[in-house]
Amino acid sequence: MLRPIRTTSLLAAAGLVLSACLGVGCANDSGAPGTSPKTFNIGAIPDQDPQELQRRYSTLSDYLSTTLGVPVRYVPVTDYTATVTAFRRGDLDLAFFGGLTGVQARLQVPGAIPVAQRDIDERFRSVFIASADSRLQPVSDLGGLRELAGHSFTFGSESSTSGRLMPQYFLSQAGVRLTDFKGQPGFSGSHDTTAKLVETGTYDAGALSAAVWDERVKAGTVNLSKVHEIFRTAPYHDYHWLLRPDADRRFGAGFTQRVVHALLAIDGRTDQQRQILALFQAKKFIATKPENYQQIETVARNAGLIK
Repeated sequence: MLRPIRTTSLLAAAGLVLSACLGVGCANDSGAPGTSPKTFNIGAIPDQDPQELQRRYSTLSDYLSTTLGVPVRYVPVTDYTATVTAFRRGDLDLAFFGGLTGVQARLQVPGAIPVAQRDIDERFRSVFIASADSRLQPVSDLGGLRELAGHSFTFGSESSTSGRLMPQYFLSQAGVRLTDFKGQPGFSGSHDTTAKLVETGTYDAGALSAAVWDERVKAGTVNLSKVHEIFRTAPYHDYHWLLRPDADRRFGAGFTQRVVHALLAIDGRTDQQRQILALFQAKKFIATKPENYQQIETVARNAGLIK
């Protein structure tokens, strides 16, 4: 004779499951804890102030959720390396990488697809800045960077394309070695921190994203009587959106193309789109391809940052 199942037993079992989920997080099929299986997780390298990034990617998440018809969540990440790791593990479905981190992520996730970049990213630049107390003056050509020898210097993040990799490359082209600086070069962690450290005189000079520098100058958040630009590099390809290769499997056939279309459709026709473009310092998003980042990969391999 079958014995009836007691309701209290079912409730107790459900409570145990719920407690386990609350304690360790119930993962979805992408490995991200605490989200539904249909949540599309986006992220980015933390290259600026976290509050600024929250505004940027939360606004974009709202747009993508409406356009793609799935819940979209922005997942903040602590550092550049952690962003690559989160993408590799599937905790991020779509990530806005710099040139170097994008190459690193594609090498770890075969089949990952560069789907779009900002219009400014196909001709991105770095700027070298100096504090007023350093007495360093603007230079007209690459060779002028030799004036940095004997001064203290900071890069941004160790994995930053515009804040470390390409500035180091241009320094080497100018004949400046890292050992030529006064002391070991610093790594500030982000572009806006680099600007602040040079402005306060913590370092004589530094290098950062030209886009971030220009935005800070336009907004009046840097004191140009204490810090100034001394050189702007030649252009190179940099930031881009990278999508995991399992997007169609998780969200349905054709989802990859829907993501591409959603990003390329941001052209400023609505208030929301205009806000997104302003937050990304762009006029539009454009198509891109893996070959655009071959220079970055070559430079990174030569510098020992990719093996």
